[in-house]
Amino acid sequence: MSDAAYFVPIHENTRTATDPESTPAVRVEHFRPTRHTVSTWGDDLQHGAPPSALLTRALERHTPRPGTRLTRITIDLLGPVPLTDIEVRSWIDRPGRKIELVVAELWATAPDGTRRAVARGTAWRLETVDLPDVARTSEPPLTPVAETERTDMAGVFSSFTGYIDTLDWRIVVPFGVPGPSAAWLRTDVALVEGETPTVVERLFTVADVANGIGSKLDPRHWLFLNTDLTVHLFRAPDSDWTGIAAETSVGPDGVGMTTGVLYDETGPLGRITQNVQVRPR
Repeated sequence: MSDAAYFVPIHENTRTATDPESTPAVRVEHFRPTRHTVSTWGDDLQHGAPPSALLTRALERHTPRPGTRLTRITIDLLGPVPLTDIEVRSWIDRPGRKIELVVAELWATAPDGTRRAVARGTAWRLETVDLPDVARTSEPPLTPVAETERTDMAGVFSSFTGYIDTLDWRIVVPFGVPGPSAAWLRTDVALVEGETPTVVERLFTVADVANGIGSKLDPRHWLFLNTDLTVHLFRAPDSDWTGIAAETSVGPDGVGMTTGVLYDETGPLGRITQNVQVRPR
């Protein structure tokens, strides 16, 4: 089992399934998760970030075209993602020259032996044009990563050795304070063994922790599991570091919402939202 990646490919060749009734061509790949994917919330399931990044990889790689990019990516976690072999399927749901919708699903075997989708990703891929004169953002800046120091996060989120331990944390605004908290993150662990991840894959390798950064609750006493994440990218990322400034609001019925701003070393590049279920441990 690899110590340098979140996933190991277990079939060299991808296959494309076609239907005689002209349904979209489906690209299929198979992977085995490593110990680096173990969740904050339990040692028998994957943290949401590595599967989210793997789905994003599939969305980016499915029939890519020059002059386009993914602009809104939504990941729905349909249930616990097990630490078992998984299959990733991707296809074009809404084709188009300027706008198209790409879909990817992650399939695994449930405890009862049935096969089902455990996570789904959808992404709008839009045509891009060169318009530097209109580029702008109203998002606030984030303290540069060069002005931060590495933060020891041992024991903050989990007693399980896994995903959280793979991250290099640089806390900008401490967790739990009034208003948004913020941190820079990156990892040296590859998404897929033998591959160099794209900048979008790197972003999704860490974006799912926004609900942890934004929470005001002590994770030693509370669970705050997200069921999804939606990322809107008004600019393509261009660095290995991802900055996240986030805050989680919680209603009186145990349902919360995380909202945040995403950064690279150039500046703000998009926003993230997550639906969160809050429960005492």
